[in-house]
Amino acid sequence: MTSAASTDTTLSDDWARRVNTLLLVVAGILIMTPTVWMVLSSFKPSFEVTAYPPKLFFTPTFENYAQLTKTTPFLSFALNSVIVTVGSAGIGLLFGIPAAFAVSWTRISWPALLALAARMAPGTLFLLPWYVMFRQVGLIGSYTALILSHAVITMPIAIWVLLPSFDNIPRSVYEAAQVDGCSLTRILLRIALPLVGSGIAVAAILCFVFSWNYFLFALVLSNGDTKTLIAAAFNFVGEGSTQWGALMAAATLIALPPLLLAAVVQRWLVAGLTLGAVKG
Repeated sequence: MTSAASTDTTLSDDWARRVNTLLLVVAGILIMTPTVWMVLSSFKPSFEVTAYPPKLFFTPTFENYAQLTKTTPFLSFALNSVIVTVGSAGIGLLFGIPAAFAVSWTRISWPALLALAARMAPGTLFLLPWYVMFRQVGLIGSYTALILSHAVITMPIAIWVLLPSFDNIPRSVYEAAQVDGCSLTRILLRIALPLVGSGIAVAAILCFVFSWNYFLFALVLSNGDTKTLIAAAFNFVGEGSTQWGALMAAATLIALPPLLLAAVVQRWLVAGLTLGAVKG
């Protein structure tokens, strides 16, 4: 009886693994198909991008990528995106890290909930006040306006990603540091931060991605000198026609930096996402 039950359990586990593998493969195909189609379309002539049925076999061309550099200051737009994204992600982490530590230390959650509500609100809710404020002080079209407006996106992300990381640190560690005479600032800098390094990596990646891909503020608050890649890609969408090939090439290049950054810090990214998932 014991041997039969053990065999049944083994078969059940084997089938469960097969089903899980199948589900993961199906999910991977569903997630990657649009991305693969976008990349392949960037090497097609524009008239073949919208061809029906889609052409799976075609002669690759770099015409779309050449068009990006010929018709637009693409490198300048890329530099603008880097400046805005790094600046807003830096501000988000600069204020989000101590805010998350303070919420975890005091166990008072309403500031974090307030920040989350600001993040969940539609961007149009902030757009008009931002525009009026920045116009009054002459900052429309400046990096400052874009960085500060994008910080509204990055700061709540940093707070909520880092909260589980700080909560996962045993309270006894803080108490021991207090007994040794450490102030809250030294506890944060010398003890807490080294223990939540993976969480900071995840927060930095997510802040970077959300700011890099955010369209609304970059479209309205920028000008020709500070326009970001995501807003510049909108130039290929016209009233009468859309340059699909160039648009796919631009989308492919826009997607590369977050993907490369995530690949570089993959080890810390996985560790940070699982940190605090199971708490003893």
